[in-house]
Amino acid sequence: MALDTFHPVIQDWFRTRFDGPTEPQQHGWPPIANGEHTLIAAPTGSGKTLTAFLAIIDRLFREGVEGTLADEMRVVYVSPLRALSNDMHRNLETPLQEILAEAEKQGVVVPPISVGLRTGDTPSHKRAAIVRRPPHIFVTTPESLFLMLTAEKSREVLRTVDTLIVDEIHALVRDKRGSHLSLSMERLQHVVDRPLQRIGISATQKPIERTASFLVGCTNPHDILAKPTGYAPWVSDTNTPSSPDPRGVTRGLDIDQPSTIDHQPPITIVDVGHQRDLDLGIEVPPSDLSSVCSHEQWAEINERLVELIEQHRSTLIFVNTRRLAERLTFQLTDHLGEDAVGAHHGSLAADIRLTTERKLKSGELKAVVATASLELGIDVGYIDLVVQMGTPRSIATFLQRIGRSGHALGLTPKGRLFALTRDELIECMSLIRAVKAGRLDVTPIPEAPLDILAQQIVAEVAAEDWDTDELFDLCQRSYSYRNLTREHFDEIVEILSEGVTSIAGRSRTYLHHDRVNRRLRARKGARITAVNNAGAIPEIDNVRVVMEPDMTVVGSVDEDFAVEGSAGDIFLLGNTSWRMQQLRGNDLIVSDAHGAPPTIPFWRGEAPGRTVELSEEVSRLREDINNRVTRLSAPHREAPSME
Repeated sequence: MALDTFHPVIQDWFRTRFDGPTEPQQHGWPPIANGEHTLIAAPTGSGKTLTAFLAIIDRLFREGVEGTLADEMRVVYVSPLRALSNDMHRNLETPLQEILAEAEKQGVVVPPISVGLRTGDTPSHKRAAIVRRPPHIFVTTPESLFLMLTAEKSREVLRTVDTLIVDEIHALVRDKRGSHLSLSMERLQHVVDRPLQRIGISATQKPIERTASFLVGCTNPHDILAKPTGYAPWVSDTNTPSSPDPRGVTRGLDIDQPSTIDHQPPITIVDVGHQRDLDLGIEVPPSDLSSVCSHEQWAEINERLVELIEQHRSTLIFVNTRRLAERLTFQLTDHLGEDAVGAHHGSLAADIRLTTERKLKSGELKAVVATASLELGIDVGYIDLVVQMGTPRSIATFLQRIGRSGHALGLTPKGRLFALTRDELIECMSLIRAVKAGRLDVTPIPEAPLDILAQQIVAEVAAEDWDTDELFDLCQRSYSYRNLTREHFDEIVEILSEGVTSIAGRSRTYLHHDRVNRRLRARKGARITAVNNAGAIPEIDNVRVVMEPDMTVVGSVDEDFAVEGSAGDIFLLGNTSWRMQQLRGNDLIVSDAHGAPPTIPFWRGEAPGRTVELSEEVSRLREDINNRVTRLSAPHREAPSME
């Protein structure tokens, strides 16, 4: 049994908390404990996060018992959401305190394992504290990891890291944010003084082999023999069959002969599938659906929502836009009371989001209306119903959101889809069919985006001088840039060192390129430029909403909404009515409107697009319906004469 390999204190703590290891834990703990790269693919609520962490905690605990655990950073945990990072920080501290208490009870002397957090919400004094006294486990986001790699003092702190955990990896690989992280992972491997073990966690991903490739990166075939024992080339091509283990474990394929396919370190894939028993249903208003949802139908929908909320202990309602989140929260508050419903989305201040998460977890709120900000594995306590308003436009997103309910072993996730129009009804039906058939969206991975490459090159050269050939090799080790050509790399370097045009001068250049010695070094201001322009999240013209008189930031609204508003206008944000006072620079100064009837703010360009796989499912359903209607409406043919 995999649990038996842990320290007795860890075993006793685990047995007092859980009935036994889950399937991903049974298969995931051995390779993680052996130091292997590992990808955990399992349904939501199957304990996959603990799969990654407990083997690492056991390793640190044993070092503490032996007296070899130094006050240095050892583990970097990356999650795509700030809220998920905050949640993981809370959920790590409690088990570590309980393990320490169990050790004291058994007379085992061990120093505490520390946890640190840095996200965009972390105050500056806490960020400085991480550098002064590094935690053993560092919880962060891709953007904050980039900043840590770029700043001089924090870069030194990262040199002792030996483990990288990437949670909800499927949410990162699908856009340029994943490309950005892919380069950061290779920069981290360059910084550390030991081989970096990489662990990925996800509930929904397809094809899984490509996600594993993204996690481990690519190895230069000329450097394979120079790597430590345990590294070997691995083929992870979607056309290459993998070797499945009967227990649900897939190991990388070793090859002896040269290959044109990317070389990669071996990785263990623990895939127990993405499907669970689900309680799903589609809700429609009593009146006939049309091309738009009328006010009368919204009243019917709200009435049905109130019924469902009152029938359950805690309900999580997902919407696709922040505007709809505010609108629906306001409408449900009229029925259930102000203290029963909360809103949660990225334009709310961090304190408001954390308060909403705490109230939902403690049972103070009956329902929370959220966007993707609560979509991933944030611990919000027991949720017995998830409602999706309209269609999430993605099969994987739907599974992820429904998995928020019954988020514990042995429970069945329960979800209801509310179709708001005729077209959405077809899409909701297609979504249910796809889930029952076990189909999943293919996770797209951008191919070598050059704007991200330029940003990372400036950041890395600002941290240390580089040989151009060696820097190119580092970039190619990133899976997203495995096919990067030297021509494109040199063009980016030329733009960064010579300027966009030959007549623009070098006032806006960031690098100095010594073409003779093939060396790159940073110009003055390169590091501060990289730090102030970090990340791949698209810039949105938002304006901060600041409350008088204490100038507390309560969130943000679209710049156009703020500009078009007038002093005295009342709008809704975070289920609270605010009265506009004035627009001062990038701050919209407001005061409490004390519940006066508000308008709903808007944010432009936030609705998601429909995935190709779900579009294909919609086409199949429409074709099936058309064929069935055609057969039923066809005139009956007369039976042939027997004469």
